[in-house]
Amino acid sequence: MSTVTMPVATGATPEVAPARDDRAEHVLATLALAFAADPPCRWMLPEPAQYLRHFPAFARALGGQALAQGTALCSPAGAALWLRPGDEPDETALVALVQDAVDEGQQPAVFALFDEMARWHPHEPHWYLPMIGVEPTSQGCGHGAALMRPVLAVCDAAGVPAYLEATSARSRRLYERLGFKPMGCIEVADCPPIVPMLRRPR
Repeated sequence: MSTVTMPVATGATPEVAPARDDRAEHVLATLALAFAADPPCRWMLPEPAQYLRHFPAFARALGGQALAQGTALCSPAGAALWLRPGDEPDETALVALVQDAVDEGQQPAVFALFDEMARWHPHEPHWYLPMIGVEPTSQGCGHGAALMRPVLAVCDAAGVPAYLEATSARSRRLYERLGFKPMGCIEVADCPPIVPMLRRPR
């Protein structure tokens, strides 16, 4: 697949730029702070030590290709792992992580959740946002929208949709403001609900 040139947001606050593996520590630490209160994530990794130990590997398994390909974006207090059309989460790494990190009795429910999430993915080429997060002390300051707009502009220019899953009411409101529409609701076992959302190009 050809290399995608990621636009850089300029002249606005917060400032956003592409991130590669040399910025992985910053990106993963930012996401760890952002997802510390995320309902489905903490359902999977409920204990604090368990979460802190395993979350970085979970984020890498879901969106590590974005760091390798330069399609991750970061701001001073936020990060987004965007996967371009054709790139996918690392399923082998995800399976190994669940087997290593999740309590044995809960593993079937977690695997069922991943299966259901995969079922909702569009079959057509699309950009996928498996993870976006902003440090709690900087939420509500425009970081989330700033981390999404550059790739949404790429989607519009190329005529391809963008897809993500909303894991909270607050994030869903942001996504709806940016043109995403709910497709349904993912409910597995006692995991908090997840809303798959699709944005058609404008």
